[in-house]
Amino acid sequence: MQKVLVTGMSGLLGSLLRERVGDRYDLRALNRGDIPGVPTYRADVGDLDAIAPAFEGIDVVVHLAGSMATDDYWPELLNTNIAGLYNVYEAARLAGVPRIVFASSTSNVSNYRTEEPWKAIVEGRYHDVPVPWPIVGIDWPVRPASLYACTKVWGEAIARYYADAHGIASICLRIGMVNVEDRALNVPKDYASWCSQEDCAQALELSLDNPPKEKFTVLHVLSRSNWGFRDLGHGKKVLGFDPISEAGDPALSLVRRGTPPSRS
Repeated sequence: MQKVLVTGMSGLLGSLLRERVGDRYDLRALNRGDIPGVPTYRADVGDLDAIAPAFEGIDVVVHLAGSMATDDYWPELLNTNIAGLYNVYEAARLAGVPRIVFASSTSNVSNYRTEEPWKAIVEGRYHDVPVPWPIVGIDWPVRPASLYACTKVWGEAIARYYADAHGIASICLRIGMVNVEDRALNVPKDYASWCSQEDCAQALELSLDNPPKEKFTVLHVLSRSNWGFRDLGHGKKVLGFDPISEAGDPALSLVRRGTPPSRS
């Protein structure tokens, strides 16, 4: 069994990954607190010397640890999302880890919503949305919506650099809004950015089971939505990610369908 080190396993995404693949991979945790039933190395990702031993003998790192602090808490973002992300990649390099799965964010391109027609979508002015509307592709320039999003852009840049300079393959998953309620909340912008727990777990699983041949890959991880505006086709092409949940219409919070709709 491949040894997989998961940072931040105590969070929602870490729990989803453990439930999905825990019987097929030798999971290890790098976490601030113990994870019952999983060998856990306790350390803060902001301390390179402290976390480095956890990477010895690891085949793949799934980096989920991160702060979602607002712009008012820059020191926390700096320690965890900036220094911590660098430390994870540097510890992987020092230990010879060949591959990292990085939990990035769809917020990297969220500020396209400040312009039409995406503004109309997130405000629920659906009658003002042209059909078809432009879909934001992976190759579009980033437009982060917060300092948190800027740290995720930094993460993708570090992943690109370590792929080129040190040969560490990276899959950057721009994950949408995953919540404990596991449904799109009744807010217009949520219908365009929601990701079900099931679809998130699918993307994480595929990143371990079916990694792309390319050294560096970025893709959007979202559930299907009638009002989505981020490209999902690239993820299906490079990873086989095909979401099965749907955010639904404004009148519906969540619809499960056996056959996904054609619209991404």
